Amino acid sequence: MIRYQILLEYEGTQFNGWQIQKSGNSVQKTVQLVLSKLLRKRIKIHGAGRTDKGVHSLEQSAHFDTQEKIINIPNLIKSLNFFLNKKQISILKIKKKNLSFHARYSAKKRTYKYLIRNNLSPSVINKNREWHIINILDIEILRKGAKKFVGTHDFSTFRASNCNAKSPIRTIYKVKVTKNKSSIEIKFISKSFLKSQIRSMVGCLKYLAEKKWTLKKFSRVFKSKNRSNCAPLAPPCGLYLEKITY
Repeated sequence: MIRYQILLEYEGTQFNGWQIQKSGNSVQKTVQLVLSKLLRKRIKIHGAGRTDKGVHSLEQSAHFDTQEKIINIPNLIKSLNFFLNKKQISILKIKKKNLSFHARYSAKKRTYKYLIRNNLSPSVINKNREWHIINILDIEILRKGAKKFVGTHDFSTFRASNCNAKSPIRTIYKVKVTKNKSSIEIKFISKSFLKSQIRSMVGCLKYLAEKKWTLKKFSRVFKSKNRSNCAPLAPPCGLYLEKITY
C-alpha cells in the first residue's frame, strides 16, 4: 500500500461542503470520482477538515492509498485539473507520504481566514467570496474582541447544536485582524475548531464592531457557554481554509 497527500484549492459556492453526503454535491465525492476514473481503481480520499457548504479552501489537505506507485505525478495533476477545474477545484500538489501520515490526525495546526468588505457598495468581482457589511465597523474594538478568543477556553457559545465533538474546549493560538481600505481579514489558527465556531465568532465580532454590543456584553456572551446568546452566524462565503500545518 502506498499513501499520497493531495493539496487542493476550491471555490465552495456550488458545493454542500467537503464531506460526502447522502444528497448534494461535495468536494470529496467530486475529486474521488475523477481520481478513481484516472487511476482505474476505487479510491477513497480522507480530508484534513470538513469545510461547510459554501466555504472555500486555498489549500485543503487530504490523503489516499493505492496499491501501485504513481509513475508520473505531474501528468496525473494535469489530467485531474482538466476535469476538476471546470468544477472550480484545482489540484495543487500530490506528494508520496509514509503510511503513518494521516491528513486529519497528523495535523498540528489549521489556519482559516474570514474576509469582510466593509463598504457601502458590494464587489461584483468578489461576490460569494467575502461578507459585504454596509454598517461601519470599529476595527479597534473588533481587535479587542478578537484577542479574547486567544488561549484555551470553553467555546460552547460558538458551537453548532449538531456539533459531534466530544468537548467544547479548544485552544486558539492566534487571531490576527488586518484592514486595507474597505477589506478586513480575520485569521484564526488552532489545532482544531468546533462546527460553525469561526462563523459564530465572526458574527459576534460584527455585533461588537457595529456597537450593537459593548465589550462587556461580548465577554458575557462568551462566558455564558450558551449557544442561544450567540449572534447570527457569519455567512459561509467569507470563510477560507487557508492551510494545514503538519
